[in-house]
Amino acid sequence: MISAKDIKTLRDQSGLSISLCKDALIEAQGNQDKAMDILRAKGAFAVEKKSIRTLGAGTISAYVHNTNNIGAMVELGSETDFVAKNDEFMNLAHNIAMHISATNPIDIEALLSEQFIKEPTLTIRDLVQNAVQKFGERVEILRFSRFSTSE
Repeated sequence: MISAKDIKTLRDQSGLSISLCKDALIEAQGNQDKAMDILRAKGAFAVEKKSIRTLGAGTISAYVHNTNNIGAMVELGSETDFVAKNDEFMNLAHNIAMHISATNPIDIEALLSEQFIKEPTLTIRDLVQNAVQKFGERVEILRFSRFSTSE
């Protein structure tokens, strides 16, 4: 039997709905790590299914390091304004901009494969896929730019 505490733990870790977390835990026979892997695999499937949808909204976020020598901007696309104006969506864009400032990726594909600096067990691709699952919409990094006074 899967406990409410186990579901809450997985939900807190993944940010996904209670029903998705419960189903993943049942499939993983209560193993939190396996359940997270299942959620990630389902996230990839959800991303693929939503990849043909049109991005009609989004947000632009900027991050400037406290030294004021490095900064980045990122455009994160979504399907609707409802998602684009969501605090968690805007926070995701900000975290990606911060990551870009720190790592200076060469392009979007390289960025997506990098380990997230705040949570090395996740890649930027994982963050985007988690957002697709959470919001139920296509989410995509459309473009970014990094600036540095030393370059």
